[in-house]
Amino acid sequence: MTETTAPPPGPGAPEPAATPPGTDGGESPSLTLRGFWFALPTPGRWLLSTTAISTLGRGMTLPFTIIYMSEVRGVDLDVAGPLMGLIALVAVVVTAPVGVLTDRLGARPVVVSGLVAQVLGAVVMAFATTVPAFVVAVSLLGISFGVGWPAFNAMIASIVTGRLRTQFFGVNFALVNLGIGVGGVVAGFLTDVDRPVTFTAIFLVDAVCVLVPIGLLLGPLRAVAGRPEPAQPGAGPTTGYLAILRRPAVLWITALTFLSSFVGYGQMEAGFPAFARQVSEVSTRTIGFAFAANTAVIVAMQFLVLRRIDGHRRTRVFLGLVALWVLAWSVLGATDLVAGTLAAAAGVIVFHVFFGLGETMLQPTVPAIVNDLASDRDRGRYNAVSAMAFQVGAVTAPVVAGLLLDRALGGVFVGVLLGCLGVVAVLALALERTVTPEVNGVHPSPSAS
Repeated sequence: MTETTAPPPGPGAPEPAATPPGTDGGESPSLTLRGFWFALPTPGRWLLSTTAISTLGRGMTLPFTIIYMSEVRGVDLDVAGPLMGLIALVAVVVTAPVGVLTDRLGARPVVVSGLVAQVLGAVVMAFATTVPAFVVAVSLLGISFGVGWPAFNAMIASIVTGRLRTQFFGVNFALVNLGIGVGGVVAGFLTDVDRPVTFTAIFLVDAVCVLVPIGLLLGPLRAVAGRPEPAQPGAGPTTGYLAILRRPAVLWITALTFLSSFVGYGQMEAGFPAFARQVSEVSTRTIGFAFAANTAVIVAMQFLVLRRIDGHRRTRVFLGLVALWVLAWSVLGATDLVAGTLAAAAGVIVFHVFFGLGETMLQPTVPAIVNDLASDRDRGRYNAVSAMAFQVGAVTAPVVAGLLLDRALGGVFVGVLLGCLGVVAVLALALERTVTPEVNGVHPSPSAS
């Protein structure tokens, strides 16, 4: 995600592999998947090799959590929406101290603690039948998410650098979605709102899948991203949160991240499934297929998108995302006119096709900008600021979705999202004026260096 120099590997960690031409620095006319793989250091290959399976369980629960609460356990939708928002609210609370701990203790031990919380949260969710039990479950999940983002991003940034880092985040995102998409399809066939045990099963599978990265980080990657080296004399104090937020570029990227989360990922677990069920009137199986279509687009297109955007301004790439998400939400809104029909089901699936194509432009841009603005000594804090903005968007998104959709205001719901996307486009252009070409993804050619 960054172009700053990564810290040296910890004791016993494999040395980074030699970088072939075109993967780091200079122009990249022949970016290939094979070249990317062989350019990765061994820890990077370990992470990518297990990403899909470790996120399979998350994919099984992601589309159906709010359905599980409202239709299986009988929690009112205007209560289930805030419960989903509580996940992000807890994440916001823990994210700031997590950024500090990541910079002091290293990313790996912090990531492990977050994964343990995720296992516990999934288990509690599997057997929850009351609102207090759901509060415990979503709080544990919130802790895991609050820990995971800044620490995991910092861990990746300690393993790869330069263009390779941008590519890593893009490919990792595709693999995450492969696991999520396959999980969504499987859960779409297995779950039945009249059989609560089917939902219990998918949450238990989620817990088991999270054990994979825990074993990886306690085993082969135990020497990666540990406690950082002490600061050299005269290096100056570590940057605090207030100093970070005073940077204009950080303010713009933070606002952009918040709104992107509110319009995008914040609606995936609440707004989209609830709209699809209540307004579009489609089946849970159709929702599963929609997530599968999202995955197919991301897996098929992510590396192609990486090749196309390499060397281009990231802020302009983000404008492409805005256009695609405007189209996606417009298509979903139109399904209200043909609710309960095959056309509505097709519209729900097409929504995720366009949304997924936009996602392929998000992961190689925003995280890369954040980490390019950071240094190795404050990377945890920079990622924490970005994570907090994302989580605040995820807090407000389910609440707004629950309130509007529970009152049958589907058209207003879509209109709010389209308006927010217009603001996102303005923020992207404002950000472009405050960052250097290098931070914005435009690299000097070899002849210019």
